[in-house]
Amino acid sequence: MGNFAEFHARSINDRDAFWAEQAKLVDWKVPPQQICDYSNPPFAKWFVGGETNLCHNAVDRHLAERADQPALIFVSTETDQEKTYTYRELHAEVQRMAAILQDLGVVKGDRVLIYMPMIAEAAFAMLACVRLGAIHSVVFGGFASHSLATRIEDASPKVIISADAGSRGGKAVSYKPLLDEAIKLSAHKPANVVMVDRQLVAFTPVAGRDVDYATERAKHMDAVVPCVWVESTHPSYTLYTSGTTGKPKGVQRDTGGYTVALAASIPNVFEGKPGGTFFCTSDIGWVVGHSYIIYGPLIGGMATILYEGLPIRPDGGIWWSLVEKYKVQVMFSAPTAIRVLKKQDPALLTKYDLSSLQALFLAGEPLDEPTAKWISEGLNGKAIIDNYWQTETGWPILSICNGVEKAPSKFGSPGKAIYGYNVKLVDDQTGEELTGANQKGVLTIEGPLPPGNLQTIWGDDERFVKTYWKTVPNKLVYSTFDWAVRDEDGYFFILGRTDDVINVAGHRLGTREIEESISSHPNVAEVAVVGVADQLKGQVAMAFAIAKDTSGLTDAAARLKLEGEVMKVVDSQLGAVARPSRVFFVSALPKTRSGKLLRRAIQAVAEGRDPGDLTTMDDPAALQQIVDLIKG
Repeated sequence: MGNFAEFHARSINDRDAFWAEQAKLVDWKVPPQQICDYSNPPFAKWFVGGETNLCHNAVDRHLAERADQPALIFVSTETDQEKTYTYRELHAEVQRMAAILQDLGVVKGDRVLIYMPMIAEAAFAMLACVRLGAIHSVVFGGFASHSLATRIEDASPKVIISADAGSRGGKAVSYKPLLDEAIKLSAHKPANVVMVDRQLVAFTPVAGRDVDYATERAKHMDAVVPCVWVESTHPSYTLYTSGTTGKPKGVQRDTGGYTVALAASIPNVFEGKPGGTFFCTSDIGWVVGHSYIIYGPLIGGMATILYEGLPIRPDGGIWWSLVEKYKVQVMFSAPTAIRVLKKQDPALLTKYDLSSLQALFLAGEPLDEPTAKWISEGLNGKAIIDNYWQTETGWPILSICNGVEKAPSKFGSPGKAIYGYNVKLVDDQTGEELTGANQKGVLTIEGPLPPGNLQTIWGDDERFVKTYWKTVPNKLVYSTFDWAVRDEDGYFFILGRTDDVINVAGHRLGTREIEESISSHPNVAEVAVVGVADQLKGQVAMAFAIAKDTSGLTDAAARLKLEGEVMKVVDSQLGAVARPSRVFFVSALPKTRSGKLLRRAIQAVAEGRDPGDLTTMDDPAALQQIVDLIKG
């Protein structure tokens, strides 16, 4: 084991030598001539002159040593299917998919949009694209037509790969009508649509445009499609993230930097080993799915589980049963999922043999202390490791690198800055660096951003600079748009978005701080706090909470009593200024399908405004409940 502080310092102070070493973890057709070109800040070019291929590093290079080892384990509790593909079988399937794309005229630099459920063919599609040097853009399956159309227009794909339907909770979610409508709405029309027919929903193919995957695959069973070697700086994919304006932001990722970043993260951050199993419960529509369902584990020579289904179906033990069955070493999920499991029978946590599991990693939103403690105790003290990052960065910014040096986790903190990231807390008004303990500032990263981070916004360099690099006064630094403090040991604590700040009568309060306080009440399972416009105070905090035990909350008096108790907790911990104006009790909170709270929608509804685009919302009834409470 090394010394993490020295490891991190070297990654910043001796940057090129450090990353030249990490670059040896991947195969290069042509070795890099220059490690980092930062001659045009804030645009960083990594491993310049090098040629490599993402699919080669994820699949082909393992054939010599582990061709018959499991590579992709597809499990669907929606359709009761389970199938394991070895590296050899995965290699064959990816070439079949690549041959289909080649037949449709896809070449290096073309875009292919993937609008698919969590099925094995989605993994084949992503790997086939990068094999050919094509740029994939995965859109979360089931996204509404309007949102899908804006992404089709922005990416202008030659081909779209989709399926008849996804499935959620045993109910088919039809994709084809949504896709057909999106193509109709989009000014750009793809030449072809490849349809994977799962036979969940009947659909009518569009003549001359739609091709059937199974039919085409049958023609290419023995396909040999070599990897197209691309420059390190060649884009591997774009992934859309919501912007503050209507136009989606296509985060553009390179090839070489991303491959190296993931290759280094598997042993250093996740302690994954070749031959082990990695189970990430995310979705390929999100960045975590790209990096740690598909590319990271495969680059690391591991087996990866691709899971379609809910964490509570057939029961709340399904994930733990998979850990036992496939001897999962590394598990990666989201705090929301763990909070869902918290409501299930606790005996399910001890029913299965989890001895293979080294650690559970959680990311996607802040991990509250009660949830962290609950799962830590439930898993008999196994490491629960929070990590913090963004679609833009492609891999974690803050975590604990136990693969470099063992270090304790602190509840409520994602950990320290990871190697390669020169993280600084700055004053949002002056841009001055805050170096003291427990000073609250904006979490920023000094350029160059490390390998694997976004190169730019697809087709919009100006927006990339303006959005991320021009918000801190007097400094060219990347802003995460998150408030944070760093304690005396160098551990960071995320306090919430800089745009989640409430200004109550001149006092700046983070919604996250108020949520933490409310969560500490023994009968609160989950809570969302938003700032609501108030004529007197400018803004007031309003809370929407889910009670753990709702049996006593049937009448208004009981609800009022609990509301009073919650307010007292906030008073005692944060002071009267932070006390919410109201605490409403709900049965569910409005969230996206990936589990992120839809704060802006809650805030809009609380202020009587139109909540806007809700295409990513999981359960519309949750927001309607808030509308009714506000009106009531």
